[in-house]
Amino acid sequence: MENNWLRWPRTWIEIFVLFNLGGLAPDIFLAHSVNAFHSRAEYTPLIFSFIAPALLLPALWALATGRLVLWRWLGFLIGGTAVIIGIAGLVLHLESQFFQQWTLASLVYAAPFAAPLAYTGLGSLLIMNRMIADKETEWAQWVIFFAFGGFVGNFIFSLTDHAQNGFFHRTEWIPVISSAVAVGFLIVPLFMKTSRTFLKLCGLVMLAQMAVGALGFGFHALADWHNVGENIFLRIVHGAPIFAPTLFCDLAVLAGIGLRVLGRKHQESRRY
Repeated sequence: MENNWLRWPRTWIEIFVLFNLGGLAPDIFLAHSVNAFHSRAEYTPLIFSFIAPALLLPALWALATGRLVLWRWLGFLIGGTAVIIGIAGLVLHLESQFFQQWTLASLVYAAPFAAPLAYTGLGSLLIMNRMIADKETEWAQWVIFFAFGGFVGNFIFSLTDHAQNGFFHRTEWIPVISSAVAVGFLIVPLFMKTSRTFLKLCGLVMLAQMAVGALGFGFHALADWHNVGENIFLRIVHGAPIFAPTLFCDLAVLAGIGLRVLGRKHQESRRY
């Protein structure tokens, strides 16, 4: 392996997960502030989002210094816990309405049921990063797969969240269409060998996703600013989820890592 550990794709995934687990803390805080953390279980993901990055830092140090046993077990611990929290959160969110009524309307107006799966995805990403070498083409395909799954979730989020107000603004269709396009492009490298030209096209699509995320953040921030409330904090808590559109940017970065590594593998295979 190269001496510069910052150039290892495996390191990029570690840093990506570290920042994303920590970045979920303010989002969880705002989301659960709607009902003032009515259930004690709602503190679990918030606490975990503070603890996990603190444990991933020594794991990152262990990777950089070649202490791979420590790196693996810290990752398995954090990743396994994240998977469990995500699945448990999915069940609890659906239990809020959907499991009681079993209707499409109850699914739309339930707590964002797929949101906890962000923990499951990040935890699974950590585990995969320890089980498959980043020199393998399979590693790049797994990274793209997790980004693909995230965009499927984005499609569901955008559709159900904006259905609550009947897509009052036409711009609310943008993330629905955008995430569907991302899904359509990212599924191709998972099932067939593609050209570098197509991978570059996928990269351009991911740049477009980042633009959609930035645009959505602006729209949500503007909506919260004009929302009714005593102060800006309450407007954000009870208004449009301000951090939700940034998921487009996160997933685009993740997909970009996988596409870059896969492109390298294609280039290397041509040499031989």
